[in-house]
Amino acid sequence: MSNVHAHHTDGVLPHDPEKATLEGRNKILGFWLFLGGETVLFGTLFATFIALRNQVPDGPTAKELFDLSMVGIATFILLTSSLTSVMAMMSMHRHKLGATLGWLGVTIALGGAFLGLEIYEFIHYVHEGHTFTSSAFATSFYTLVGFHGAHVAFGVLWIGLLIFQGLEKGLTVVTAPKFFVASLYWHFIDVVWVFIFTVVYLMGKVG
Repeated sequence: MSNVHAHHTDGVLPHDPEKATLEGRNKILGFWLFLGGETVLFGTLFATFIALRNQVPDGPTAKELFDLSMVGIATFILLTSSLTSVMAMMSMHRHKLGATLGWLGVTIALGGAFLGLEIYEFIHYVHEGHTFTSSAFATSFYTLVGFHGAHVAFGVLWIGLLIFQGLEKGLTVVTAPKFFVASLYWHFIDVVWVFIFTVVYLMGKVG
């Protein structure tokens, strides 16, 4: 404990500050367990969507509806945000607070751009007659993709609050685990989006 206290008070941090304390390691372990539960939840939504994706008695089909160019841009933006999140963690391990917060700021800016495109996409689909209740396909689509979008919005808010906390308290063995688990969360929602892009959009276009 004396070493940890010295790291905190003297401004000298270990290379992996997120794992420097038992509390930090427990936070990371607990968050991995949380992500396991989230994986089961998303798996259920994927299974429901796959079962209902061809149930379109009324309204446009996926092949008629989806524009892969716009979805491709959104995918590129979100995957780039995963890279900037990695850059933030690399800066944290080099004990560079400004770079850490800067890269996290870029991450949430890209996340906001992704959300803007998704909202535009949903509005376009509604104008095309693809509403939440128009078909079983539409209901399962909006539930799955919208649930992921809500996760992105939560991540943007969470990381934004952590940036303010970092500005106030700096990079310590207390704040570092929070940055690290937020980065894990962001990578998780990026991986989920890769599956959505493949299962929902690519499979929808090829039939």
